[in-house]
Amino acid sequence: MAASPNDPCIAGLDVYRVGGAVRDALLGWPVFDNDWVVVGATPDAMRQRGFKPVGRDFPVFLHPETAEEYALARTERKSGYGYSGFEVHASPDVTLEEDLLRRDLTVNAIAQRVDGPLIDPFNGQRDIEKRVLRHVSPAFSEDPLRVLRTARFLARYKPLGFCIADETLALMTQVSRSGELEHLAAERVWVETEKALGEPDPQAYFTTLMQCEALSVWWSALADGRLEQGLAAMHSAPGDSQTPQAHWRYALLVSVLEDAERETLAKRLRLPNAVAQLARYVALTLHLLKAPLEPAAVLHWLERLDGWRKPEQVETQLQLVGGVAKASVAPLSAAWEAARNVSPQALIAQGFKGAALGEALREQRQQAVMNALG
Repeated sequence: MAASPNDPCIAGLDVYRVGGAVRDALLGWPVFDNDWVVVGATPDAMRQRGFKPVGRDFPVFLHPETAEEYALARTERKSGYGYSGFEVHASPDVTLEEDLLRRDLTVNAIAQRVDGPLIDPFNGQRDIEKRVLRHVSPAFSEDPLRVLRTARFLARYKPLGFCIADETLALMTQVSRSGELEHLAAERVWVETEKALGEPDPQAYFTTLMQCEALSVWWSALADGRLEQGLAAMHSAPGDSQTPQAHWRYALLVSVLEDAERETLAKRLRLPNAVAQLARYVALTLHLLKAPLEPAAVLHWLERLDGWRKPEQVETQLQLVGGVAKASVAPLSAAWEAARNVSPQALIAQGFKGAALGEALREQRQQAVMNALG
């Protein structure tokens, strides 16, 4: 724990470590970040101790030395649609149990006093022992983002034997049918999905969303029977790459879609340009590998990857080829090296220019690819 009862900044405050840090410590997982709740304090009292206010929607403060987050105990009341449709009440009269009651899952509703003892009013420790993800209260259904978060937690902890409680899955289904998921911001949906794609069992995220009828809201193209095929494709993600594995997995997942469907989904999720582009290139590469390597097709592949200006994009796709069709790596690498060694300057010296230069350059590159492929 980063905080200490002897820390002068928190001395005399009723302080608890909460949430993921407590959960992961109990699971034996590494803890990188701590979140703290302060009960019975006011914003003025926190500022007087040197804490820096950073919360826009509710009082959150950064410790003046550790920069860890300290939030005043609060309650929430549903007042609108989506993730942000809440009225927050933070005051010295909010108890620790009231603060914990607003949390999503029992495993996330355990607190730990700064001097060590655990406070567990909703039996989160029992659910950790039983390997169950269970909602704290019916208020779970007020925040539709919790459907995605719970599925993401399963993607993280399923290898440890975790499952989602039947009653929680039923509540997630109820939220999906309510129409609330449609009010989530696309950026929030992608953040949860990207995190899930980086977890040990990303398949669990999508199969859970299918189970609770959430997949059809944001991933309707995958909900028509192609999910299983897409999940199988994710296993080909390169493990040793500068490209984040989560982005590889997404690109492979949607490689089973038609081009127009893939672009529609990218717009729907407001994907970062790099992720949407990787998905296009992965689909292009997998299409190339479906048939014997022909010079015209390989040259088209290199051109679509913009290899002459951005050679790193070809190198990235060759990493994928190594996992999908290892026998194709050597001929494609040879074709790539031969084509990129064709010199525009040599053709210019021969008098080619304008459109004629472009045609001659393409012809020589195609010949080079043909020779390399044998």
